Amino acid sequence: MLLEKTTRMNFLFDFYQALLTDKQRSYMELYYLDDHSLGEIAESYGVSRQAVYDNIRRTEAMLEEYEEKLCLLEKFQQRTQMLAQLTTGITEQSMTVEVQLALIEQLKEWD
Repeated sequence: MLLEKTTRMNFLFDFYQALLTDKQRSYMELYYLDDHSLGEIAESYGVSRQAVYDNIRRTEAMLEEYEEKLCLLEKFQQRTQMLAQLTTGITEQSMTVEVQLALIEQLKEWD
């Protein structure tokens, strides 16, 4: 479960980091990407561990709100799944040309 949350937060961060403040971006990078502890981040910034924790939790909530409204991660996952289907169908020759073209059209609509 923790790995799933970390992976999700990393994806959300990738998509929405431009919407965050410098401090939010820095805390999230240190915590999720560089695997620093709350204490290490707090020491680096001269703040309490609780302040770092609160900032990260608020930022996580913001990222989830952005995803709820913009659905960039969901669309990415759908496209990835459809491309995998299409690739499998082509390489195994288990999909008609019509189905392949329909999937390609669906991908075009999502972009």
